[in-house]
Amino acid sequence: MEIFHHDLNIDFLGMRKVSIVISAILLIVSVWAITVKGLNYGLDFTGGILIEVNYEQPVDVGDVRGALEKAGFEHAVVQSMGGTRDISIRLQPPKATDNKESPDQVAGEVSKRVLAALQAGNPGVKLAQPPDFVGPEVGQELKTSGIYAAIVVIIGIMFYLWMRFEKRFAFAAVVSEIHDTVITVGIIALVQREFDMTVLASVLAVIGYSINDKVVVFDRVRELFRLTRKAETPQILNRAINNTLSRTIITSVFTAITMASLWLFGGTAVHGFAITMLIGILVGTLSSIFFASPLLLWFGVSKTDLMPVTKENPELARRP
Repeated sequence: MEIFHHDLNIDFLGMRKVSIVISAILLIVSVWAITVKGLNYGLDFTGGILIEVNYEQPVDVGDVRGALEKAGFEHAVVQSMGGTRDISIRLQPPKATDNKESPDQVAGEVSKRVLAALQAGNPGVKLAQPPDFVGPEVGQELKTSGIYAAIVVIIGIMFYLWMRFEKRFAFAAVVSEIHDTVITVGIIALVQREFDMTVLASVLAVIGYSINDKVVVFDRVRELFRLTRKAETPQILNRAINNTLSRTIITSVFTAITMASLWLFGGTAVHGFAITMLIGILVGTLSSIFFASPLLLWFGVSKTDLMPVTKENPELARRP
């Protein structure tokens, strides 16, 4: 299935100066947003108070969240615990005061207020177990683990592409991955959307999604270098992008439709994942077309880098 003709010939490489400048601006803004504004970390990273309640009758998570918002708990994370009667509630701890209350005492007081707010609309609700106070140390460990996970993924991709293609392709892929990841996280920081574990998982998914289309384009570049005798590198790169453009657009559109459906019908718990994926799909798709291939040209990839070497005459195999 193709939405563009296979022989389409748009001069994407001719726009490389503009696209690289736009990418540089986006990177600068993203780095500024991450370092200056910072990420709006959720309870997964900041710690908080965990309260588990049980209802006598099935209850909708949205109703529980609405009751808490009316009582002043605006940023509560409300999730079902595998059924329709058991609900998990996570809250930011109250701001520090001058009293000497222990974390357990603070958690107890907050749980009483939460229970009173819920019982006002449904007297059958009760605490399933004593509230628990989760300190920020666990969140810091999760942040570190998330950073390590992203680094391991990017390094693994680089080594795979180094073996599968050639080192210039690996470098271009890694730079593109960093570009896509930083811009995606930068947009989240710029709009101050809550950054929790689901968003972190989505960022890691974006890294994997982003490299998928770049591998397809790079593989087409390699094929065209080996099949074409006289074309220059910019022509080869342009032809590779045009040949794979239908696949790029179709894959991106259908993945975006899936994520949009998840955002519309999946509930609040997965909103962060879906929105981050939508941002990552847009950034990754544009990056494959306007950023990754210009990087290959800048790194000096050529036909001789991809020609197979024969034992009989290595030099002859490297001639254009």
